[in-house]
Amino acid sequence: MYRPNFCAECGAKILRLHWHAWTSRRFCDDCSKRLLKQRLTIPVTATIALLSIGMITGRTGRPAPPPLIIERSANSPLYKLESNDATNENPDTNGESTNSRLPQDSQAPTAEELVYVCGARTKKGTPCARRVHSAVRCWQHKGSPPMLPTEKLIVRE
Repeated sequence: MYRPNFCAECGAKILRLHWHAWTSRRFCDDCSKRLLKQRLTIPVTATIALLSIGMITGRTGRPAPPPLIIERSANSPLYKLESNDATNENPDTNGESTNSRLPQDSQAPTAEELVYVCGARTKKGTPCARRVHSAVRCWQHKGSPPMLPTEKLIVRE
């Protein structure tokens, strides 16, 4: 690699024991400090321009996010509240709301659902205690037989 003996700016003799990638090879120490801003302007500007172009390209190439859709199951208490609010806002021609014509029994759940535990054998050897809605196994023990009889899997609260 080329190592000049004299400074390109002032002509002083250059004596360096160690040459590094970040030291200027054409200038002495005094001129190098003075011309540092001029030497770094073009690479820094080019780096900022490339990063900006990359960011703008990435932003414009990204697809638009899908619309947010919140789904609720039909047996959710929030679903029932929404449907009751909707019926209250739309009164009939007589001035009564449709909600007032419904019997009170239909708004409240008539029969409580039975809650079961999974009951499958775990790695520890004990029955799984995850709650499920019917006499089936949980997602992790699907297909495994229960350790306990069906009567003992019912959770009484």
